[in-house]
Amino acid sequence: MNWEDLRFFLAIARAGTISGAAKGLKVDQATVSRRLASLEAELGIQLFIRLPRESRLTAIGEKILDEAKEIEAKVYSVARLSSSVKTSTRSRVAISAPPILARHFFAPAIFEMTQQNPDIQLSIQSEPQFVSLSKMEADLSLRLSPPIEDTDIIKKAGRMNFGLYAAPHYRNIKNSSVWDFIAYSQKEPSFEHKRWLYDVIGERRVCCEVSDLSNQYEAACSGIGVAGLPCFLADIESRLIKLSTEQPMLTLDIWLAKHPDLRDDAQIRKVAQTITECLDKKGLGLNQ
Repeated sequence: MNWEDLRFFLAIARAGTISGAAKGLKVDQATVSRRLASLEAELGIQLFIRLPRESRLTAIGEKILDEAKEIEAKVYSVARLSSSVKTSTRSRVAISAPPILARHFFAPAIFEMTQQNPDIQLSIQSEPQFVSLSKMEADLSLRLSPPIEDTDIIKKAGRMNFGLYAAPHYRNIKNSSVWDFIAYSQKEPSFEHKRWLYDVIGERRVCCEVSDLSNQYEAACSGIGVAGLPCFLADIESRLIKLSTEQPMLTLDIWLAKHPDLRDDAQIRKVAQTITECLDKKGLGLNQ
């Protein structure tokens, strides 16, 4: 049996459609269909019921899905273990981070980080969603909430404080009761910053909806309204001023995660230490 065929089977099961699996695997739908047909022919059974908008697992397909997940976990385990013994030859460390940290923390710090790790190519991945360390989607992950995979080794590496900011020329800056806010669209999933921001807004007006913090920052600089922004970013921005309010402000912990199979990887450990030092210098450390 070809493991690659099983990988395509898993992608279809998780996405629920051929097209969704193709998008996730970054291949065309014909390739996914061909791989599925190959696996079904090899096994001599039907794994999915093809519906107009769904690929639904058959009863035997459900059972094989559980087995395939275990096989996948073992494949990744072999890959991680083989990687862990090649630490002396490691030339690249992939780091996943939410967009606000990828753009406004890692990008400015990348020169210093590469100076401290001259033999390592740093790959910074800007990811709004968690990546899987067990599937080797990254070597290290910087996150604004605790990891969801119990196997991850996690360490609280810093904290991000938030405040309310607006451009000095914002028209309603002196009257908090009529502040206009820059917020998220309703289609965005619920998360801590969004919940806090809408609690702050209350019955006041949302003047525009922007999907991520970096763009909310730029919108606030334009003078359109008030935004809830990270202090490390907005405090040093000459186009913004911090607004006084009695409402409670938000603080998010910054977590650094890696997989246990890489606990003894000296290069990854060194990069993790560099990240922690840079967080301290940026005012994001735990003792700030």
